[in-house]
Amino acid sequence: MSLASETIRHQGSRAPARLVAGLLGGLLVAGFALPFVAFLWRAGSVALWETLAEPATRTAIRNSLLTAPVATGIATALGVPLAYVLARASFVGKRVVEALVILPLVVPPVVGGALLLSVVGRFTPLGAAAASAGVPLTDSLLGVILAQTFVAAPFVVITARAGFAAVDERLEQASRSLGHGPIATFTNVSLPLARGAIVAGIVLTFARATGEFGATMMVAYNPRTMPTQLWVAFISGGIDAIVPLAVALLTITLAVLALVRRVARVPTVVDA
Repeated sequence: MSLASETIRHQGSRAPARLVAGLLGGLLVAGFALPFVAFLWRAGSVALWETLAEPATRTAIRNSLLTAPVATGIATALGVPLAYVLARASFVGKRVVEALVILPLVVPPVVGGALLLSVVGRFTPLGAAAASAGVPLTDSLLGVILAQTFVAAPFVVITARAGFAAVDERLEQASRSLGHGPIATFTNVSLPLARGAIVAGIVLTFARATGEFGATMMVAYNPRTMPTQLWVAFISGGIDAIVPLAVALLTITLAVLALVRRVARVPTVVDA
């Protein structure tokens, strides 16, 4: 049998399997797309701008856009160094640290909020001390930031760790052999080479913080953010009442997705 006929036979045998896989995958894609299409269709009949101009809505948007960047900054400042340590070092208890990083991703957000309240609630030693000092850790913007950081920080740690792990250690060793210290090597070699993964993790962290509801509702129901205001609007007015804020959140999410895709295509020093 010739090579050409053998190739045609193999391609013919794979065609039914690809067709079945395509049909099954198409059903899932349709399941993803249909709710978006139906929701956006419904949004056309709702007074978007009038609702977005309401004081409660504007306050919720402002609170989200104030707290999410702060939570993202905290997660980045603490998470990127941790990611580098996890990618490069071996130490006793490393698996425990890795489990603790992943834990906020796997527990339900409401449970995460309950965990936070057990530490910063107003009747805990830390929460009571902060409240007496005039810096309440619950029902405040600070409480929102704590909740957002808790649930969103794992994204930047996990993504940045993958970026650091992909960096060739020989490049770092070469930097050290040229007389550069650990901090200079990290700043000038490791960080630039892993920047694509780090930026993607930062963007995902921001998106998760902006959309956080469960833990935020438990720790700081007031002042309201976009997700908590969505819940209040839904309880009082049904699905039509939440369309404007949902469209705003969806717009932010789509912008984040576009940014992540662009970051993923940014060439690194290794690619250049």
